Amino acid sequence: MQKQITLYGDIHKLSPYVRRVELALLEAGATFKTHRFDFFTKPAWFVGPDGVNPYTGKIPAITYGGPEVPPEEPSPLSAKITESHVILEFIADVFPSSQLLPSDPVSRAHVRFIMTAANNLEGSALEFFHGASEAYQKLLDGLEAIQKLLPDEGEFAVGEHYTIADASITPILRLVIMLAKTNAGKFDPDLGTKLAEELRSEKLAKLRKYGKGMMERENFKKAVDVEHEEFVFKQRFGRSA
Repeated sequence: MQKQITLYGDIHKLSPYVRRVELALLEAGATFKTHRFDFFTKPAWFVGPDGVNPYTGKIPAITYGGPEVPPEEPSPLSAKITESHVILEFIADVFPSSQLLPSDPVSRAHVRFIMTAANNLEGSALEFFHGASEAYQKLLDGLEAIQKLLPDEGEFAVGEHYTIADASITPILRLVIMLAKTNAGKFDPDLGTKLAEELRSEKLAKLRKYGKGMMERENFKKAVDVEHEEFVFKQRFGRSA
């Protein structure tokens, strides 16, 4: 019998880091519950010494094992695991039959390299979102770097199965697409328009095809309400008239 898993995420459902973990759990066929809260308030049950993540106070985090308890009363008998990529590898280990991490060492290394590239892309995307104009070219370079790591044929980033590389990349691609589509953030709106043009360009055709396939998967649709996400994003970060 599977041990209990509780995923802790943001109340607005916008965090790409939480989305990574949610996608991996869904693809693994795991039974889990999700508790979303305003993590900026730093509740003691989350950040306190006996809390879910006393180390950084960040999401995502999961509790694994221990008794079934209310999410705001984490059991000392459960393991507390944080950082999205650490959690992804943990899920792959707990559910080996899901093939979220290949058995072949070379393929496993490629998965991890892609995850590193996804983190680099995410960093550039957030810098751009916060208004750093110099991050625009870094963002484009990051998109091209991801594209170069993808196979010329096939649905997945590595091999013939969905892996944690796909779970790592997809939410970051979704964030970049949302920045371009909503033009919401602190960046120059002209750069947002240029980003949208780049995403439609032939230069990024392979990446665009890959992202489209990932976002058409049933588990992505379970995890992401695209219309709601864009509405909340524009509401929180849209430009004043």
